[in-house]
Amino acid sequence: MDMKREYYEDIELFKSGVIIFWTISLMVVLFTIPLFASNYWLYLFNLMLVHVILAVGLNILVGSTGQISLGHAGFFAIGAYATVFLMTKLQLPFFPAIIIAAFISAFFGFILGLPALRLEGPYLTIATLAFGLAIMHIIGHSDVFGGRAGLFAPALDIGIPQLGWSLVLKTDASKYYLILIFTILMVLGAINILKTKAGRAFVAIRDSDIAAEVIGINLTIYKTLSFAVSAFYAGIAGGLFAFVLGYFDPFTFNMLLSIYFLVMIVVGGLGSVMGSITGAAFITYLMYALFKNVREVPYIGSFLVTISERWLTITGLDNMSSIALGLVMIGIMLFEPLGIFGAWIRIKKYWKTWPF
Repeated sequence: MDMKREYYEDIELFKSGVIIFWTISLMVVLFTIPLFASNYWLYLFNLMLVHVILAVGLNILVGSTGQISLGHAGFFAIGAYATVFLMTKLQLPFFPAIIIAAFISAFFGFILGLPALRLEGPYLTIATLAFGLAIMHIIGHSDVFGGRAGLFAPALDIGIPQLGWSLVLKTDASKYYLILIFTILMVLGAINILKTKAGRAFVAIRDSDIAAEVIGINLTIYKTLSFAVSAFYAGIAGGLFAFVLGYFDPFTFNMLLSIYFLVMIVVGGLGSVMGSITGAAFITYLMYALFKNVREVPYIGSFLVTISERWLTITGLDNMSSIALGLVMIGIMLFEPLGIFGAWIRIKKYWKTWPF
């Protein structure tokens, strides 16, 4: 085993030259994708990156702190609506608007974290679920947010139009680079948060909150902080999501979306930043590409259509994507409980010890 001899070995970002090489290779691939990808795939990659930001934040709460949340669609909605509202009604530039919107989400995350001090397990899950549903219905009944009709996002101007400095991103490729930069910064932020005193406190609370309190960790501060940090990530993701879609309504942020977010981190691997990234990318691909048109799914598409026509209703085929996603979730739980990241760890250990 490679033992760490000092604190700086534990907090260093790149632990070897191999990791630096593959990181640079990945960055080259990511920044060259718009050169050969179609508009549809750029749109899909934008969704993946947005979901990566949210999944990384959610994993800080669920995977690292052990607090369950089914209300992140609510924070996601707050980020989207607040960003558009601040830009259209208060005439704020994009960057201040999305940062303020993220802090608004973090404030609501702090408020929601207060019940976590006394609730856990299914009770906390119900409380967060109620929050997500409440946000969706409050926004849907508020005329200032467009009500049930929803909102159109303004032009994505990353300059300061109030001072005459304007830079409008019109294409999916230009939006991709903006979202990619946000994603890289947020992922690096999450990696560093988990290496700080707060990150270690999160992990201690996850392992045993009683033991954590005995060694001097303030549960009130760190439980609410984990909710706030996770909600901040969801707010950033929601603000970017508004410009990826261009138009959204309250029902875009329904309960099913919160479940999808939880599925992303479970499939990717709880407690792992890399697992959050792979899980978000994989589930987004399944939802918006592979299972979007069930008939075109390789090998099993015609089989699913036959099942739908024989035993389900006329509209049953539309639910096949949810069924398939559920089967993927069951398969992960049965064969690889640690998720995609766990499978990667197994493969890496196998090749490191091969042929012994």
